[in-house]
Amino acid sequence: MAKVVVIKFKGNCKPYYFTSGGLTLKRGQNVIVETSRGMEFGTVVEPEWEAENTAPLKPVIRIATEKDLETVKNNEDRREEAIRICKEKVAARGLAMKIIACEFTFDGSKVIFYFSAEGRVDFRELVKDLASVFHIRIELRQVGVRDETRILGGVAPCGRACCCASCMPEFRKVSIKMAKNQGLSLNPTKISGLCGRLMCCLSYENDYYAGVYKQMPKIGGTVGTPEGRGSVIAVNMLTLQVRVKIEKDGNLFYRDFPVDQLSFKRSVEKPEQEKEDDDSDKIPEE
Repeated sequence: MAKVVVIKFKGNCKPYYFTSGGLTLKRGQNVIVETSRGMEFGTVVEPEWEAENTAPLKPVIRIATEKDLETVKNNEDRREEAIRICKEKVAARGLAMKIIACEFTFDGSKVIFYFSAEGRVDFRELVKDLASVFHIRIELRQVGVRDETRILGGVAPCGRACCCASCMPEFRKVSIKMAKNQGLSLNPTKISGLCGRLMCCLSYENDYYAGVYKQMPKIGGTVGTPEGRGSVIAVNMLTLQVRVKIEKDGNLFYRDFPVDQLSFKRSVEKPEQEKEDDDSDKIPEE
C-alpha cells in the first residue's frame, strides 16, 4: 500500500496528492515536490496515510530547507517588479489586455503572467520583449473573470474572503435558477460576487432548496387553508411555513400555516430546454 500525503501550493486551495517518498511528514510542513511545471514548493495539509490501488503518484522529493524558504521569498520579491515591466511592455505594444498577476517557478526557470482580455490577443511579440528582459522562459495565460477574482482574492459581500480564493478547490456550476429556488431577489447587487457573476455560495444549499421549492406554493398563488381560501404573500423555506392573506366577512387577516396543512396545485417540472436556459452564471439585466 502506498503512503499518500495531501499538498497544497500557495495561492491555490486545490489539494494535490503525492506519495511520501519514504519521508515522515507532518501537517504544516513545507516540502519540495516535482510537478508538471518542474520542482515546486508546497505545504502538507494532510499527513500520510496508507491507500490501496492508487494511480501512480509522484513522490515528495525532500523536506524544504532554509535555503528553499529563501528561494521562495526571493521569487516573491521579484513579482512586483516583473508585473511593472510587463505592464510597460503591454502599453508600448498597445495590447488590449490587463495584467493580473505573475509567478516564478520555484527553480526560477520560468515566469508565468496571468492576464484578462475581452477576446483573443496576439502576444507573440510581447513574449519576445519579455524574454529579452528576464532571459528565462515566458508564459502568458489568459483567464476569465472568475479566475481573476480567484487569483487576486478579496472580501465578498458576506464579509468573508471570497470562497474561490480561500476554500473552494474547483469552481461549481451556478445558475440563476438556484437564486430563484431560494427565493432571493434577482437584483444584481444582491446575488453577484466580486467577479460580477453569480455568487458561488448559491450552490452550497441548492439541493435542499430545490427539493423544498417543489413543495411550496408560489407567492401570489391561491391556496386552501383550514380557515378558508387565501392568497400566498410569503414563504419560509427553512421552517416550511406559508403566510396567507385571507378575506372573510369583508375583513382581511393574515395567518401562518405549515405547508402540509395547505391544499394547492403543485408546480410541474420545466421542459428540458427551459432548464438549460436557467443554467447561466450571468446575472440577468434589470
